[in-house]
Amino acid sequence: MKALVLAGGTGSRLRPFTHTGTKQLLPIANKPVLFYALESIAAAGIRDVGLVVGSYADDIRRAVGDGRAFGLDVTYVPQDRALGLAHAVAVARDFLADDDFLLHLGDNYLDGGVTGFTARATAEPAAARLLVTAVPDPSAFGVAEVDPAGRVLRVEEKPDRPRSDLALIGVYAFGPAVHEAVAAIRPSARGELELTHAVQWLVEAGHDVRADVTTSVWRDTGSVDDMLEANRHVLDGLPGRLDGKIDPDSAVVGRVRLGEGAVVRGSRITGPVVIGPGSVISDAVIGPYTSIGANCRVHDSSIEGSVLLDGADVDRAGRIERSFIGRDAVVTAPRHPHAHRLVLGDHSKVHLHP
Repeated sequence: MKALVLAGGTGSRLRPFTHTGTKQLLPIANKPVLFYALESIAAAGIRDVGLVVGSYADDIRRAVGDGRAFGLDVTYVPQDRALGLAHAVAVARDFLADDDFLLHLGDNYLDGGVTGFTARATAEPAAARLLVTAVPDPSAFGVAEVDPAGRVLRVEEKPDRPRSDLALIGVYAFGPAVHEAVAAIRPSARGELELTHAVQWLVEAGHDVRADVTTSVWRDTGSVDDMLEANRHVLDGLPGRLDGKIDPDSAVVGRVRLGEGAVVRGSRITGPVVIGPGSVISDAVIGPYTSIGANCRVHDSSIEGSVLLDGADVDRAGRIERSFIGRDAVVTAPRHPHAHRLVLGDHSKVHLHP
């Protein structure tokens, strides 16, 4: 079995960050979300991976390389325009040939990976197998109607009146019949080739389409709140490790991962927290569920439940909560008792007045 990982989307819901980079490389616990997908595919025993890339292809190539760091053999598949998930399958036709393949959205996080799903897809082949989970608001997702035996009766894309609460979570297994389905469908009202339409075509053509229900934690990291929730979940399971320097006037409590060359002075850090290499934390309070990237500076500030990307500088900013601060962004303000929630793009500067 091959794998196809989709990393060509525009990430409009994550602007301004995606004006200057791709959403698949935004970090969860200081590791790009795309890496979690690649690692789970390798853990499932798949080696041959096609990576569909768009306008930020060079950034992804620099981050992933040839895949050997993940135990994979990666082939890059260019997609000039993001015209839907089924379109990505179409542009990867030569790579996929007539092999069965796993499809994984590159911006989705799934706790526990895809090993079990891949094993079932291999042991019990079907034209399509969908990984689904129950959600409170299925109208925001592709939705599968499934019979008690696990056969898919119908799939719909963001239906006004969902027939079930089972959402498609961006992990699929396909046989070669999907290529006929993709060739048969037409663009939707939003001008995209919808993968749900291709799956529905398979159902209506009488092919065997199955659904596997998962209760594992899953996040479609398409928004800042989704990123923060995924970050919180991953930090909950991250072991502590102190490779940096902590002065005698500082206190580190709980599971904290401090990168090589990082320095903590006169500060209190309460885990779970991850702080990247080369960062300097001084006269600060870092609260739980915070990820601080490489070469950041936090001085005379309190930060909790937030993400700082590489090179961010926070100085005298009071209390910051549930914020997502971009690369090389600068936040500075006089100390005052109010809390701030910030969503800042790369290289931005904000001065907070009392």
